[in-house]
Amino acid sequence: MTSPTREPALLRGLDAFTDRIGTSIAWLVIIMMLVQFAIVVMRYAFSIHSTVMQESVMYMHAAVFMLGAAWTLHRDGHVRVDIFYRRLSARGRAWVDLCGTLFLLIPVVLFIAIGSFAYVRSSWAIMERSPDGGIPGVYLLKTLILVMMALLLIQGIAQLIRQVLIIRHRLPNDTPQHEELL
Repeated sequence: MTSPTREPALLRGLDAFTDRIGTSIAWLVIIMMLVQFAIVVMRYAFSIHSTVMQESVMYMHAAVFMLGAAWTLHRDGHVRVDIFYRRLSARGRAWVDLCGTLFLLIPVVLFIAIGSFAYVRSSWAIMERSPDGGIPGVYLLKTLILVMMALLLIQGIAQLIRQVLIIRHRLPNDTPQHEELL
């Protein structure tokens, strides 16, 4: 058994990329709150309605969730059922995560990416616009589907690398301990 070492440059780079996207997109939540507040004030104080502003909140909301999914995966923030997982050793958890990434995450990401490609392409072909006269970039919103899949695939590759290194005792397991709240 070799002693644990530092993360390889590729893994650090992939994680850093995911972190940059995640922390950047997190700022969008503040902007989204401010725009929503402005919408409410405009509507109830001045009786002004803006379809573009209303749709912009929807676009920002979609961007936060879709572009933040890979960051949440990296931070181990997705919901999981920890009936047995928390009792496993570091290598056992790494095996579970490796199998989950190989047999669930990557196939589902590829299935969604392949299945949605024509949907996004047709939206781009007609430069799809809002039917309500709002933001003229529905095709950009739909493109987030493919961007989300690409980001999840990138983070999935990072997860695979990390789990293999943990299994081979080349990386310490720093998986957060999940505590059960009573």
